[in-house]
Amino acid sequence: MLSKKLAIEVLNEMLATGSDYAEIFVEYSTSNAVTIENGKVSSSSTGITSGAGLRLLKENRCVYGYTSDLSKKGLLSLASSLNKSFNGKQLIAVDKLEAIKCKNRNVISKSYDDIPLQEKIDLVREGTKEIESFNNPHIVRYIGNFANNHRKVEVYNSKGKWFNRDTEFARLAYSVVVADENGMETGFEGPGCQMDMSFFKDKRKPREVAHKAAETALINLNAKECPSGKMPVVIGNGWGGVLFHEACGHPLEASAVSRGLSCFAGKEGEMIASPIVTAVDDSTIPNEWGSIDIDDEGNLGEKRVLIKDGKLVNFMIDDFNGRRMNRKGNGSCRRQNYKYCPTSRMSNTYIDNGKSTPEEIIAATKLGLYAVGFNGGSVDPTTGEFNFGCSEAYIIRDGKICEPVKGATLIGKGEEILKKIDMVGNDLKLAQGMCGAASGSIRTNVGQPTLRISEITVGGRGGELK
Repeated sequence: MLSKKLAIEVLNEMLATGSDYAEIFVEYSTSNAVTIENGKVSSSSTGITSGAGLRLLKENRCVYGYTSDLSKKGLLSLASSLNKSFNGKQLIAVDKLEAIKCKNRNVISKSYDDIPLQEKIDLVREGTKEIESFNNPHIVRYIGNFANNHRKVEVYNSKGKWFNRDTEFARLAYSVVVADENGMETGFEGPGCQMDMSFFKDKRKPREVAHKAAETALINLNAKECPSGKMPVVIGNGWGGVLFHEACGHPLEASAVSRGLSCFAGKEGEMIASPIVTAVDDSTIPNEWGSIDIDDEGNLGEKRVLIKDGKLVNFMIDDFNGRRMNRKGNGSCRRQNYKYCPTSRMSNTYIDNGKSTPEEIIAATKLGLYAVGFNGGSVDPTTGEFNFGCSEAYIIRDGKICEPVKGATLIGKGEEILKKIDMVGNDLKLAQGMCGAASGSIRTNVGQPTLRISEITVGGRGGELK
């Protein structure tokens, strides 16, 4: 996409006024999506994203700009415009570029570019037919979508390094809306991967995915309002991990920690969680949704243990924010596309397996809430305060999962909740989602085994739990 000769020229123009680091991020991506709504193909689209982002650093200052003009004139013009933010003499000169090599863990045996549109439509339709088979008059709308992206990236920097990255990822999603005279509910399932079509044909089959979305919506339609108060809460595996992702994961990113804007800043080496909790961010898992072989600064992906047996031992760090921490980046620098300045972000973030079985955790809970999944919420990374709505939840009575409830909200502080985890299961599962932050919306996995929080505030309109 960019010749090394031009990259060197642009880097030196960026460095001309005294910045101590310069970087060029070049991208060419294609995307395809097909949507079926209420049994009919409602849309089919193809998109192209092409451009370059230029970043200059000097000590703890950052300047960023982007352009879709990849010509020599366009790139040099942007470089000249950005370097006016500094007024010193050139400190670094780039005269050659050496390739950074990395292992490709996310091999695609057959590109999605080579799969006919009709095959993708047929895949989505398998799931919509499953929803239709419910033959339930309360199902008023159902949407199936398949989207795939092919992203090619080149990065050049003033350390005299360059690398390229070629990745493909796809996601299959179903959304079901149900309604009766008392209101409306929704169900959603959306697995994704960096793998070929066999993932959706063998591992996460459309009929099973769609069935779960419809089943969740119908369960909630007939559910009673959730009781409120402080109570034990068992959180299911997989999507239950979004609570840790939001309430604890974001405060462990260097973008917050380095500025003292995290509730965990300055606590490395301290016990911040129950001794049975180990938390990991691992970008090296082959073919997983959030995996990366090399990050946007040229640091290789790593398995980062963040919390070990309750002790805070590491953060997710990018090189720029690492300057304030006197730490080197550990493969955590990511962005949505060339229009975004990169920063520290999560990849596949999860609480690791414990020793209890899910059955033991449920059986040990006399009265409480079983939260299977979440549908949104908010968190303040500075304080760790959060609130999350449950998309599927049940009351636990005498160690058994009983009636479904809706409208449940979990309220608390991340650092307090970590210490109240008193049972961790052995059924770790990951779930795919999109995470939005300063550097845009990126692919991330959340995850955990089934676990129990001994006490947490639950909001609901169903009165006191009895």
